[in-house]
Amino acid sequence: MHRDVTLIYIGLSTIAAAFFFALGYFIRKYLAKRKVKRAEDGAKKMLEDAKLESEKVRREAELSSKDLLLKMRTEFENETKDRRQELIVLEKRLMQKEENLDRKVDILDRKEKDIDRRDHSLAEKEKTVISKEKHLETLVQEEKEKLQQISGMTRDEAKHLLLKRLEDEVKQEAAFMMKRVEDEAREKADKEARKIIGLAIQRCAADHTVETTVSVVNLPSDEMKGRIIGREGRNIRALEIATGIDVIIDDTPEAVILSGFDPVKREIAKLALERLIQDGRIHPGRIEEVVDKVKKEMENTIREEGEKALFDIGLHGFHPELVKLLGRLKYRTSYGQNVLQHSKEVSYLMGVMAGELKLDATLGKRIGLLHDIGKAVSHEVEGTHAKIGADLARRYNESENICHAIEAHHQDIEPKTLLAVLVQASDAISATRPGARRETLEIYVKRLEKLESIADSFKGVEKAYAIQAGREIRVMVQPDKITDAQAVVLARDITKKIEEGLEYPGQIKVTVIRETRAIEYAK
Repeated sequence: MHRDVTLIYIGLSTIAAAFFFALGYFIRKYLAKRKVKRAEDGAKKMLEDAKLESEKVRREAELSSKDLLLKMRTEFENETKDRRQELIVLEKRLMQKEENLDRKVDILDRKEKDIDRRDHSLAEKEKTVISKEKHLETLVQEEKEKLQQISGMTRDEAKHLLLKRLEDEVKQEAAFMMKRVEDEAREKADKEARKIIGLAIQRCAADHTVETTVSVVNLPSDEMKGRIIGREGRNIRALEIATGIDVIIDDTPEAVILSGFDPVKREIAKLALERLIQDGRIHPGRIEEVVDKVKKEMENTIREEGEKALFDIGLHGFHPELVKLLGRLKYRTSYGQNVLQHSKEVSYLMGVMAGELKLDATLGKRIGLLHDIGKAVSHEVEGTHAKIGADLARRYNESENICHAIEAHHQDIEPKTLLAVLVQASDAISATRPGARRETLEIYVKRLEKLESIADSFKGVEKAYAIQAGREIRVMVQPDKITDAQAVVLARDITKKIEEGLEYPGQIKVTVIRETRAIEYAK
C-alpha cells in the first residue's frame, strides 16, 4: 500500500514537471517573439530617425554652402573693386609722370640750347683772357725791370731776400708748432702720470706706525726701580754697558725709559729688561746672560721679519744676508716713518705703476723693496744710503738694473732706466703722503706762512690761502687789476718764486682765481 502511494506521488510529480516544462517553453517562445517584434519596431524607428537626421544635415550643408558661396562672391567683388580702384590711381600717376617727363625733356632742350650759346661766348672770352694775360705778363716784366732799377738789386738777389724772409717765417711758425706739440705732449704725459700714480696710491693702503727714539718699559711697582738700579748703580750700569742704551729712571710712575738712536739695541734692551723684571733675579751676571740670549733671539727675529716682508710682497730668491738686512729695517725709522714699512709701500707702488706701463712688475717690486737697504748699515759705513745700498746689492749678486735704480733713487747719479725714475716717484709718494713722516708744528706753520707771503708779495693779489697741508695754494686776485691772460702769467711767476725760495716735499699746486661778482638785494 505504501509502495503504491509512492508510485502515485512519483507519477504525479513527473506529470507536473512535464506540464511546467511545456508551460515554460511556450512562455519563453512568446516572450522571444515579443522581443523580436520590439527590436524590429526599434530598428524601423531608428532607420526613420536616421533618414530624418540625414535629410536635416543635407539641408544644413546646402544652406552653409550657399552662404559660403555668397560670402566668397561678395569678397571677390570687393577685392576686384579695390584692385580696379588701385589700377585707376596707378594710371593717373603714370599719366602725371609722363607729363612731367615731357616737361623735363622740354627744359633739357632749352638748357642744351643755352649751353651751346654759352660755349660760344666762353670761347670768345677765353681768347680775350689769353690776350689780356699776355699783356699782363708784359706789364709785370716791365715792372720787374723798373723795380730792379729802383732798388738796385738783381732778380737773384731779390729772390734770395724773399726766400730768407720766408725761411724766418717758417722757422718761427715751426717753433710755435713745436711749443704747442711739446705742451700737448707734456699735458698728456702729466695726465697719464697722475692716472698711474693715483691708481697706485688707491691700490696701496698700507698701515703706518710712528717709531720714536725712546722705549718705555712698564713696571709692576715703583719698588722695582731700586732693584733695577742696584747697589751703588751696579745693575743699571751693567745693563747700559751690555746693551749700549741709556736707562732713564725718573719720577714717571711704574715706568722706565730706554733711550737710544739704534732701534735694534733699544729693542734688545727692552726685551732683556722685561725678562729680568719677570724673572726677578737682577744682578750683573744675570743681566749679561739675559742680554746675550736676547741678542741671539733678536737675530732670528730679524731674519723672520725679512722673510715675512718677502712673503707679503710675493718675492723670493734673495741672498740670506739681504733678508737679514731687510729685517733690520723694521727697527729703523726715517723722520718717524718705519723704513721697512716704507720699503714695502714703495714696492707695492712700483709693482702697480710698472704694470700700468707694461714693464716688469716683479723687477719693479724688487727694486722698491731694496731701494733703502743701505739704511740698515748706514751708521756703520761711510757714504749715502743710496750708494751703500747699491754696493750691498752688487755684493749679493743683484742685477745691474736693480743696483742702478737703488743708487739713482735720490738723484745721486742720473737715472738711465724708466724703473729708476719710477722708484723716485714711488719713494716720494710714500714719504710725502700725509701722516707718513713726522714734522714739527713750528716748521710746518712757518712753511705755510712763507708760502702765503710769497703769493701776497705780487701786485694785484688780494688774498692767498695755503690748503691741503701746504700742498696747494689758492690765490685770489683783484679782477679790475689782473686780466685772465695776466692770471696765467702770475701763476707761473708764483710757481718759480716758490721753487727758488722754499724747500718742501713733493709738489705744490698754485691756483689763481679771478672772478667778478654782482650782488643785489630785492626789497
